[in-house]
Amino acid sequence: MGDDVPGVERVAPAPSPVRIGLVGAGQWARTMHAPLHSAGAETQLTGIWSPSGRGVAELAAEHGVTAFDSFDELLASNEAVDFAVPPQVQAGLAMQTARAGKALMLEKPLGASLDEARQLRDVVREANVPNIVVMTKRFHPRTRAFLRQAASLTAASPAIAVTARYVHGGFLGSGFLEAGAKAGWRDELGVLFDLGPHLLDLVDEAAGAVVAVRASGDPREAVLVVTEHADGGAGSALLSGRVETSQVLTDLEVYSNAGTATYSTAGMDHDEVWPILRAEFAAAVRTGAPVTVDVRRAFRVQELVDAAARSLAAGGERMSVPRSAESAE
Repeated sequence: MGDDVPGVERVAPAPSPVRIGLVGAGQWARTMHAPLHSAGAETQLTGIWSPSGRGVAELAAEHGVTAFDSFDELLASNEAVDFAVPPQVQAGLAMQTARAGKALMLEKPLGASLDEARQLRDVVREANVPNIVVMTKRFHPRTRAFLRQAASLTAASPAIAVTARYVHGGFLGSGFLEAGAKAGWRDELGVLFDLGPHLLDLVDEAAGAVVAVRASGDPREAVLVVTEHADGGAGSALLSGRVETSQVLTDLEVYSNAGTATYSTAGMDHDEVWPILRAEFAAAVRTGAPVTVDVRRAFRVQELVDAAARSLAAGGERMSVPRSAESAE
């Protein structure tokens, strides 16, 4: 005898949570990545491992999960891996994860160099595994509304200019970044690789594809990136993590003959991002649904960062940028 009852609609069972192992136990792992998977029903944090081993036992105990002894053990015990480690560490381990057929949640930048990022993108594409990149601002409803507004504006008349800045005091002695986060890859690669992906991604999306850049400044203090866009527009993007300010200053304005589109993160509640990010990733793993930012988009953004870094090293020389990530293969 069947279980169906006439007149009563059957409710499909909720999908099981995605089992995720976290790689890393630093500041972002503690404050963002681990809480992300412990806060909702879509994902389940099963354990943590870090190449350095520092802080793993404490973070695992805080969330009541396993402190894995090795990356291989973490990989074998999960269907997805979340990375909160430096880019040069992420790239190699993420490729191993993709080749094992596991889903990935990645940080920006994908790798410490464009070659590392390209290799990771290609391995992920060949393995055809679900993936998402934690470009946090892109998952906020305010950012999505701004990009829709910019798209409507530039459809009416192409952008003629864009101004943007991403400025905070996190790298100062009194800043919100811990000593370990200030040192290492952020100190080595500079503000372009840390803040640059967030801002250049939005500039490229809102004002049309960036086709060339010029960069000037000090990579550890402040960098100004001048952009040229496919439709003839021009832009400027200021990046710094060493400005004493009471709040993070992130804003863009797109100008066209049809008007302006304006964006600011002032007063924005970043906690609104995490449920959206978690739900998107789980849907990608369970159903193959698309995500807001995947490795292909993240590689495109890294092309912009790489071109700006090369311009900076060459004294502000103009550097062209491929029209899309695929064109750089």
